[in-house]
Amino acid sequence: MSHTADDPLAPALPGTLPAELRAELVAFRRDLHMHPELGNQEFRTTAALKDRLERAGLRPRVLATGTGLVCDIGTVDGTPGTPGSAAGERLALRADIDALPIPDTKTVDYASTVPGRAHACGHDVHTTVVLGAGLVLAELARQGRLPRPVRLLFQPAEEVLPGGAAEAVECGVLDGVGQILAVHCDPRVDAGRIGLRTGPITSACDRLEVTLEGPGGHTARPHLTTDMVTAAARVAVDVPALIARRVDARAGLAVTWGRLESGHACNVIPQRAALSGTVRCLDLHAWRQAPDLVHAAIDEVATLHGAKSQIDYVRGVPPVVNEVDSVQLLHDAMAARRGTASVEDTEQSLGGEDFSWYLEHVPGAMARLGVRPPGELSSLDLHRGDFDVDEHAITVGVELFTAAALL
Repeated sequence: MSHTADDPLAPALPGTLPAELRAELVAFRRDLHMHPELGNQEFRTTAALKDRLERAGLRPRVLATGTGLVCDIGTVDGTPGTPGSAAGERLALRADIDALPIPDTKTVDYASTVPGRAHACGHDVHTTVVLGAGLVLAELARQGRLPRPVRLLFQPAEEVLPGGAAEAVECGVLDGVGQILAVHCDPRVDAGRIGLRTGPITSACDRLEVTLEGPGGHTARPHLTTDMVTAAARVAVDVPALIARRVDARAGLAVTWGRLESGHACNVIPQRAALSGTVRCLDLHAWRQAPDLVHAAIDEVATLHGAKSQIDYVRGVPPVVNEVDSVQLLHDAMAARRGTASVEDTEQSLGGEDFSWYLEHVPGAMARLGVRPPGELSSLDLHRGDFDVDEHAITVGVELFTAAALL
């Protein structure tokens, strides 16, 4: 989908996109959309990014993990005004490059060509935005108009808990970085606008796998068995209720199940049941308490019904906590491009995002990038096979990032 109307841009600030580059970026995004790759398998995506950045005269470096890359623009030499150089710590612009293991159900000429794989979370847009910003900023650096050095960070495996960001940090992607920014597609916000929030903007997200075991038997004699289906059902219903009463309700600690399996025949009480779900939390302190609370609640309910529980609690990501000065920078950058009316407040989401791992080390912020066609009342949610965007959002994202680097 394309946005037809041109929004007025502030002429005093360089870094806007010429029509030719806009068209190239839309084509680049559509190519990524047609060839989605799962976390830590993004070899084609990495190669495409590397090739385009090298053709722009840059020197991208593939991460030690084998996919993803970083690319520096401007040298940190303390002599502002020198072509290709800038003073101070780097500003990092981060994109995630992986896709999801779900089928693409759209009827468009750029639909996924890979069965069971789709860019259903907008990572193709994030990637294109950072690429576009890098191309624009590289040209400004050559003209001696880049006031601070910039690092482009294309991160793999955001969708793989505990997130590729943690491994990227171990690879040294934050060395010399003083601030980091990102955007995430938001289908509830019109293209041409962004949503901002100071403080937590996403939730923590962990994965939970539970196995229940006990003696099975005949459905005619449940009193001689562990009634496993009932035990699993009680764990599914009672554990979230118990958790809700053991933490401050404002912490937003929620256990939600996505899978419950048990049994094979209508007249056989099974010996085993399995549940899978997520633990999400709005509050960082409560998230740190969550494993102990969840373990205790599951053990209590399982024991009450005569089942033994085995729990695999997989730590995911903490909340993304936006730092105040970085939020202000994004606000000022968007206002410089499209006016203050293009910025709106956004609520904290229960979705998880591994961008949070970077913010454990350096200040930064994530903006919600509007991708809904203006005038549409409904929108296609993330993580659905029919998810798509208004591609005008690519231009908006690029010019947001270039303004942030220039202010």
